[in-house]
Amino acid sequence: MSDLYQDPIGTAESAAHKLAELTGKASHHVALVMGSGWISAADALGTPTHEFPAVDLPGFLAPTVAGHGGVIRSYDLQGPNGTIHALVFLGRTHLYEGKGIEPVVHGVRTAVKAGCKVIVLTNACGGINRDYSVGQPVIIRDHISMTGVSPLIGANFVDLTDLYSKRIREIVKSADSSLAEGVYVHWRGPAYETPAEINMLRTLGADLVGMSTVPEAIAAHALGAEVLGISLVTNAAAGVTGEKLSHEEVMAAGKAAAGRMGELLGKVLPQL
Repeated sequence: MSDLYQDPIGTAESAAHKLAELTGKASHHVALVMGSGWISAADALGTPTHEFPAVDLPGFLAPTVAGHGGVIRSYDLQGPNGTIHALVFLGRTHLYEGKGIEPVVHGVRTAVKAGCKVIVLTNACGGINRDYSVGQPVIIRDHISMTGVSPLIGANFVDLTDLYSKRIREIVKSADSSLAEGVYVHWRGPAYETPAEINMLRTLGADLVGMSTVPEAIAAHALGAEVLGISLVTNAAAGVTGEKLSHEEVMAAGKAAAGRMGELLGKVLPQL
């Protein structure tokens, strides 16, 4: 694992080479990272051509969180201009696991080095915006980082104005006009937010809060990929309803909405 920390980009390139070897595909076009409760949504994409443990590729760690499968799939989807090779990561590493930033962003870096021009990041999140309901998907329009941790090191100045691609957001909304857009806050975790912290985040302009996505979005964008973020509201954020928060609640809500999200992804991926 030391190679991942000493040479993260080189390790991503090695993982991409191994991916091509395992799948027999010289490159992939689009990648999806499936968040908590989203794993079954990938089944709506059909039967994968290949499936294997993520640890079969250099730099990947075994999953430590329930609901994060640690599996990589490759799909062949039919697009308007031919076959699209889609890469799906069932699970991710989170910053709160204490393993540093490099494992958190290794998946998306591998995807970009494997040829992916579009990275789709999904997550389960708490709804800060009182207009949101449990089970509602929301497109990420922008984010606020509350961790102060970046995957970029040194004088690597990257503009994030269009981090969550407006072009792709418009494609997705054309497929489902009911989708709302919101601002996502990255919270380190693993402790959930307090009601007072949620009030603070709402004052700052946040609509959603979760423990992933932002570092991956920055890392993918810095390597030249377009990014789409979709949050699934799996619970009302702390203090909104007065109810306590639990990981089991997040997983259950995610599974309940998986069918709709799988259909949406299957519809828009060939257009991206």
